[in-house]
This record gives sequence, structure tokens and C-alpha cells, in this order.
Amino acid sequence: MRTHYCTDLNETNVGEDVVLTGWANNYRDHGGIIFIDLRDKTGLIQLTCDPADSQEAHKVANNVRDEYVLIAKGKVRLRGEGLTNPRLKTGAIEIVVDELIIENKSAPVPFVIGDKNVGEETRLKYRYLELRDPDMYEVFRLRSKAAIAARNVLDANGFLEVETPILTKSTPEGARDYLVPSRVHNGEFYALPQSPQLFKQLLMVGGFDRYFQIAKCFRDEDLRADRQPEFTQIDVEMSFCNQEDVIKVAEDLLEGMFKACGIDIKPPFNRITYKEAMEKYGSDKPDLRYGLEMVDVIDIFERCDNEIFSKIAQQPHKNRIKALKVPGADLVFSKREMKGFEDFVRKFGAQGLGYFQMKEDGLKGPLIKFFTEDDINLLTERLDMQVGDVVFFGAGEKKVVWDYMGRFRNFIAEHEKMNLVDENAYEFVWVVDFPMFEVEDGRVKALHHPFTQPKDTDKDDVEEIESIAYDIVLNGTELGGGSIRIHKEEVQEEIFKLLGIEEEEAQEKFGFLLDALKFGAPPHGGFAIGFDRLMMLISKKSSIRDVIAFPKTQKASCVLTDAPSEVDNAQLRDLHIRLREQVKA
Repeated sequence: MRTHYCTDLNETNVGEDVVLTGWANNYRDHGGIIFIDLRDKTGLIQLTCDPADSQEAHKVANNVRDEYVLIAKGKVRLRGEGLTNPRLKTGAIEIVVDELIIENKSAPVPFVIGDKNVGEETRLKYRYLELRDPDMYEVFRLRSKAAIAARNVLDANGFLEVETPILTKSTPEGARDYLVPSRVHNGEFYALPQSPQLFKQLLMVGGFDRYFQIAKCFRDEDLRADRQPEFTQIDVEMSFCNQEDVIKVAEDLLEGMFKACGIDIKPPFNRITYKEAMEKYGSDKPDLRYGLEMVDVIDIFERCDNEIFSKIAQQPHKNRIKALKVPGADLVFSKREMKGFEDFVRKFGAQGLGYFQMKEDGLKGPLIKFFTEDDINLLTERLDMQVGDVVFFGAGEKKVVWDYMGRFRNFIAEHEKMNLVDENAYEFVWVVDFPMFEVEDGRVKALHHPFTQPKDTDKDDVEEIESIAYDIVLNGTELGGGSIRIHKEEVQEEIFKLLGIEEEEAQEKFGFLLDALKFGAPPHGGFAIGFDRLMMLISKKSSIRDVIAFPKTQKASCVLTDAPSEVDNAQLRDLHIRLREQVKA
């Protein structure tokens, strides 16, 4: 049947007899000569059906409509002077058809293949039609290349691919589990894995030394552009290692995957501590494609005559006053626009947003009257203020200030009047030395997961305890991360106590892991990289839905298959489930 894909052909094939297959992308009748753009996974090529060349092919071409499946036999020729189409890879040639077969017809399609303005609901309902777009095929070609490269890199480094269970035990890992009722165990449930975390640790106890898996994971959480209820991660674990060993493997892996997609990146990547990331960028996943570092000015504000600021500044352990200098902002933003930025930060807990402007005759702004001349000079010097710069101030409880000022930093960088983001850059950074715990509503929680190795636990403030944990960030998106794990039973028990997990509860939820740690568990650690997020960034897409073949909507539903859906009563009875009646409002 087929001798070539459409875009395999070029001027060097002129005069050759070929057989092509694909779909009719469009059909044009120009004065009795019919032109059909044939499309396959690689792109388009023009078919020319001239009755002077083949009456039979021309007759069949008269019946062709969009998305008909075609087999075309003919000869390659140059289009001729002034007839080339520079927008097509094959725009210099065409196929003079001498035999055309309509292999299958198509119903009228709900949208034109390749139309980027179709609503998401329609695109996902007819996802198989959207996948016909060669641009979509290119995304999944890259995804396949990257997956193969990942396997090759890890295999070359002595890692063994092992599949871990999909039906497992429900364990608290920060998001809701998807539960699966058991038919043979009345009233009991499996859970779909949020990650293979516990099983990969058990493989290390089992002496496998180096494991990896391209794993399906499931989390019943609220969705956004970079989340799906089911997702894929590249999961890696290794024994007798430290943080440096793990990071080296992760960088080799990323370098190999990017290279397979035609992109050169240069490890080793930069590193910053969690504290540095939060203090300078207000985020543990900072975008380093631009500067805009926040500067601490709480000491200067402590001396100012504004009671609100000075009171905040008197508690530097609890509070922050951060300055964000935006070079040249006074030259592009009006006072009204800068005042409007306050509305943006208020959405994230800010009480306000102060600012100073650097004019020809010095620093100006509504807050300037509260400062001495010496402190104004100190601000100017510390922030390296130049004429045209604007400095914005955020003040309050440190976590709130970090959050809204970090968001504001990104907002300003992406603003159309600033345009500070280099869309072609790939800026990696490791964020290391994460806190082991965080306190929410008076309850101690593990920041990553409770199996992370702490640096030490001898701190009065539980939030000051650091862990041997690390995240890899690309262009402000967390690709993944990992940690060195706890491999000693007594350390794991101590962490559970700090988390308020009693011995009985720990045994019930994690007994199999605790039991395994009694049998000579080696020191071990690893990482996981979100494969979907990685491919979203490589292929320059705005959502991971664009790099998953059959994704769910933001409401975690599949409009293609109409899932989730109701099941019949017989199935529910087999699973020992009775649904409560829905009370209508």
C-alpha cells in the first residue's frame, strides 16, 4: 500500500511513482482540475486530479469530501513557477494522481482539523478528531521519544524497571485517594496509588538497589492547568546514596530526555535553599528566567513614623516587609495602573501595596513622608534605585507576604508592558533544604511526606527542622522532587510522634513498611518527575491536557466516554454498596 508518508517527499523525488494514504484535509475544484490536500500524521501534500491524466481518478475525486480516507497512486512533480506554497513542507511539489481510492467515507465533522479556536468541551468530546492534527501528533512523538530516552538513560545507569501495584492500601499522602470497593471483601476498599512511594522503598529493602518505573498515579484533588486526576510520573529510587548521587541521576535523566526532543540543556543546574527561594522570590518554585528579587527592608521600616509598618517590623521572626524593585516601571505604568496592582495582591491576603518612584529629583511616593532622609538614602542604596524604577512594598505575616509578593513578581514579569519572560529559555533550579514540617491550624504536617529523612530533630520550633529533600523546578513549574528516606525504624517512629500519629495508627496505616525497616533496610533515596508537566514545557503547551492523549476536564470527567457514569444495581449489590437517596432542593 503506502510507499511514503506525505512529508517524506520533496524535490528529490520528482518523477517517482508513489502511493500515499491519509485523510482529505480539503477539496478544491479549479476549472475542472480537482486539488485535494492529503493529510497524514506528518502533514499535508497536494494531490492533483486532472481528467487529462486520468478520467477515472478525476471521477472519484468528484465524490471526495473532508476527512474521507483516501489511497492515492501517482507521480511526483514540481508545482511550477509561482505555484509553490511556502507554508507547507511539501509546498514545492504535488502528486499527479492516476488512481484514487475512497477507502472510507466520513460524516460531516464538528470542527475543522487543526482549528485552534474550538472550545475545549467539543475538542475533548471528539478527541480522536483533534488527534488527527499533525501538531498533536508531534507532541506525542516527542513524548514517546522522551519516554524511550528515560528508559535508556536509567537502564545504562543500572536501574531496573519494576511495575508496582495499582490496587493498594489507602494511605494519607496529602490528597484524597480514589477508592475501589472490593467484591470479595465486604465493606473493604482498595485505593489507587497517589505514588509508588512505599513499594519503591520496599524494593530497596528487597535489595533491588536501583529501581525505576514510568508510573500511573491517581489523586482525587481539585484540578488546574498542570493537574489531572490520573497522571504519569517517572519514578526512581536507589540504595546506598546521598543527595548528590540522586541529583546527578536526575540531571542525567533530564539531559537525555531533552536531547531526545532536540533540546540541549547543560547540567549541573543551579541550587538555592528553600529559605532563599522564599525570601528572594516568594515561592518554592521560582521562575529564574528574569530577576526581580525581593529585598528585605524590615529594619528600615522599623524606624519609620508609620505606626502600622513599624508595629509589623517589631516582630521580624514572624513578619516580613519586602521590597520588589521593577526597573523602568515608572516609564510604562500610570499611577492609576500602579494603584490597581493593589487589587491583584488583595486577592491573596494583602492589606495593601505601597510603592516609591525614582524621579530625577529623588525618591517620591505617598509613604516617603514617614522616613528620615538617611533612611530614604539607605533604601535608595540597598535597592540600587535608578531614575524610572518603581519599588513596591508588601508587609505582614511572612507566609502571606511571601505568597502575594511572589505572585505579584510573576504578574509583573508577565505583564504585556514589561514582557520580561524569555519564552525560549529553559531555566532549571534545584530547591533544597526544605522544612520537614509545617503547622496548619495548630496541627503538625509533613511538608513532603512522613518518610523523608530529617537533618536533625533537635529544634525547639518544629518548623525549623530541615529535611534532606529537593525539588527540581523549570521556568517556575515544579517538575518533581524527592528526598533521602528514613531507613531506620526508630527515626520513623519519632517522626510519626511529631506528626501526632500514635503507635496503633502508625501500625494500622504503615505497619508493613515499619515491619520491613526492622530487617536491615539500606540507606536510600530517590525522586519522581511529573512526565506530563515536563512534556507540557518541552512542547510549549499551556496545559497538561494538551500532552495527554485522552485527558479529563477540569471537573475530572471524560466527555468522550461520559465517565464517571452510573452503574446498575446488580453491580452495586456485588460490591456490597447501597447509595443514599439524593435529597432534592
